Order: sequence, then C-alpha cells, then structure tokens
Amino acid sequence: MKSYLGLWLLLAAALAVVIVVSAFSPVKIGEYELRDSGAYAALTAPRSETAADAIASGEASEVGATEDEVPTMHEPAPVDTLPKTLLFVGDSMLEGLYPRLAAYADKNGHTLYAVIWYSSTSEVWGRSDKLKKYIEQLSPDYVFICLGANELFVRDIAAKRDGYVKEILSQVGSLPYLWIGPPNWKPDTGINRLVESNTAPGCFFLSDGMTFRRSKDGAHPTRESAVEWMDSVVRWMPAHHPHPIRLDLPDKNTSRARRVFVHQPSER
Repeated sequence: MKSYLGLWLLLAAALAVVIVVSAFSPVKIGEYELRDSGAYAALTAPRSETAADAIASGEASEVGATEDEVPTMHEPAPVDTLPKTLLFVGDSMLEGLYPRLAAYADKNGHTLYAVIWYSSTSEVWGRSDKLKKYIEQLSPDYVFICLGANELFVRDIAAKRDGYVKEILSQVGSLPYLWIGPPNWKPDTGINRLVESNTAPGCFFLSDGMTFRRSKDGAHPTRESAVEWMDSVVRWMPAHHPHPIRLDLPDKNTSRARRVFVHQPSER
C-alpha cells in the first residue's frame, strides 16, 4: 500500500503542475498539446459593470433600465411674478382662508376677490352658473377653490358628485386654478379622492392629514389655524403646481379682499 500511495502522490503532483501551467499558456507533452484553460484570463479580465453598478454611478435608475427609460426628475415650473387678479370661491371655510390670501395679494401686487357660498357643495356650485358669471365679470387670471367640507360623509359620492365636480372645472376652463381640499375632522367617504381624480396634476391640495385647531363647532379651523393652513398651501405650490405665482410671505397676518361676495344656502 505504501508503494501505491507514493505513486498516487507523484501523479497528483504532476497533474497539479500541468493545470497551473495551462492556466497561463498552452502546454505540449510529446505530440499532444493541452489547450489554455482560460483561468488566468478570467481572473484578470476587467470586471463588467452590473445593473447595481450603474445605479450606484447614476447611469441608470433601476435594474434593466435603458437610456430612454431612465426617468428624469420633475423640474418645478418657473414662478410667474406678474401681478394677478385672483378669484377665491367656496364654502364657509373661506372665512378663515381668504383674509390670509388677501395679505399675500397685498404683499405681491395681486388683487383678490372672494365668493363665499355658505353651506355650499360641489353639487350646489355644479348646478349653478355662478362661477362662470363671476369669471366673466371679474376676468381673473387665477382661480382658487375650497369645497368639500359639507360632503365628507356623502355615500356613493363618486356616482353622486362626479358630474358636478367636472362642471365646476369646466366653468374654470383654461384658467390656472388650485382646488384646496377640506380640512377633514373625520375620515371622508371619498370627496378628496374624487376631486383629486378630476383635477390636473398639481392642482389639488390635500388638506386631510393636517393638524388644525378647531372652533367650537369642531369643524372650522380657528382664524389662527386657517392662517397656517393657507401658509401651507402657499409653501406647497412652487414645487407642485404647474403655474405657481409670486406669493412672498406678507408682513401682516390678514388683509381685506378687493370685494367679498356672499351667497346664502337657499340661493340657487
């Protein structure tokens, strides 16, 4: 057994030498040639870039992305610095919101008109042509809307209100606009989702989820909280709205609109 063991060790050593040598170049034994195993080339070849390397280097955004598929970062729209005529329409939430927007208007050279229709809903406005008439009368450059607080708990709201939301936006037409969602005090049945699905990208501000200090009725934000609410809307606009306007921070908390139009719940 010892003699065989020595023979096996000798053969193993010889095989190892052949393998190592063949890794670098072809080896001839008599009339036979052992081909290059390619091990050395594989070990020393430059490493090919993987998808993970591309992501790390910023050349691709995701695995398998081609140059045409790499998404670009959204660039905020340039701020329009020209003076504007602003029209703000909606329900009683405007009592707290429009005085703050009026302060922004004063600071930035804009003119603000407000229309408060108490207890109004998208249905009330959608059945009426008041918005269209105010646009014809005042020729605003920009429309702000705050509606939905009186529709938080309407069942099957998509079926009942979708047409009215569309009609409101149809009356706005091609004017730049922003719809400010209601300040939810309880989960709604879909009014926020409905309005957002109908408005253009960046033209709906979701107020639900914000923290408000409420007045005695438990629904309306206090005047101070409404100031902060409007400030949040203004801060949000430059990075999201397709047509942001100049709204530098005012020196005073509130101001007066050029004119405030008031409609009662019984009106049509």
